[in-house]
Amino acid sequence: MRVFNRTFVAIAFFTSLIASVTHARDPRPGVLPDDRRAVVQVALLLDTSNSMDGLINQARTQLWTIVNEFSRCKRDGLSPRLQVALYEYGNDGLSVTDGYVRQVVPLTTDLDLLSEKLFALKTNGGSEYCGQVISVATRGLDWSSERTSYKAIFIAGNEPFTQGNTDYKSACAGAIGRGIVVNTIHCGPEGVGRSGFWDDGAKRGEGRFLNIDQDRVYAAVVAPQDEEIRKLSSELNTTYLPYGDLGKVAASRQAAQDGFARDNASAGSDVQRAVAKSSSNYVNAKWDLVDAVKEKAVDLDKVDAKDLPASVAALPAGERRQYVEKEAARRTEIQQKIQTLNDARAKFVSEQTKTSATGPDTLDSAVVKALREQLVEKGFDAAGKN
Repeated sequence: MRVFNRTFVAIAFFTSLIASVTHARDPRPGVLPDDRRAVVQVALLLDTSNSMDGLINQARTQLWTIVNEFSRCKRDGLSPRLQVALYEYGNDGLSVTDGYVRQVVPLTTDLDLLSEKLFALKTNGGSEYCGQVISVATRGLDWSSERTSYKAIFIAGNEPFTQGNTDYKSACAGAIGRGIVVNTIHCGPEGVGRSGFWDDGAKRGEGRFLNIDQDRVYAAVVAPQDEEIRKLSSELNTTYLPYGDLGKVAASRQAAQDGFARDNASAGSDVQRAVAKSSSNYVNAKWDLVDAVKEKAVDLDKVDAKDLPASVAALPAGERRQYVEKEAARRTEIQQKIQTLNDARAKFVSEQTKTSATGPDTLDSAVVKALREQLVEKGFDAAGKN
């Protein structure tokens, strides 16, 4: 009996050990050990040569529309965790030894940082090497190894896909070998894109060949819900509790990106950003105490008082958690109001645009079109509500 007991205890110990190691070593980058949501990873590769000012402007103003598309999909009843990377290529201001390619932002959940970097891009030059930037993004990013993850590259530009010393065919094959779909977005007439092998790049990358007018100025439909959504977006910011070394800088970044979105209100950027801020993809656990506690990124009882926001540090230790939970509840209430208003807004916009003449795609409509198809193919419910 004693031998049996010792054997049973040993088996239980090793079973527990294996389970804890498996649980701790989540292969998905940037994901907490207890977060089992599927990962969606997208790398945006943007041509920043002289002729691409329109493309960059569309990327800036339509970022939040694209982000919101991910908030509508689910897998196994859960919203996925979105990570986005940004590369620029074809800019003469970049290093020739690097093939005029630069990683601007690695795969990140920090959408405010992504927006900030988009607004900092400048066009100049250049020589656009599509094969090289696809290869660099494939090898240079921390792509998930999870079978359920969706991984995609969206490369946008207007010069022939064949330029440079890196063969686009081998670059696309390398991406597919790692489960990364390559979608191509040609900026200009479809026929020119096909003659420049953008369609072949998409075919070899098992993605979609998309065509846009990068210089088209998009004017959003003005809806009755817009003003209330804007007010709630400002109110939402008051629920953020910046902490640690990054807190003040990140809170300023949040406000700055709100400002950029307001400057592009005619394109609906501010409303779309507000909706994005009300979704599960807008998480700021690295600098906001509410998200950090919710995501279990910090132990509130162990955070030094000097690293806490003044409103929290002034409270007795026993009352700090209650305060953070109160702000979390207030944030959830505001986010739900935005979501409800946005549902009504979407119906209004749909009615208003039923008879509208359609023009060439812009960056957001092209990307959204591909995403809806590919997410469904990957097993996501692209019609789900966040």
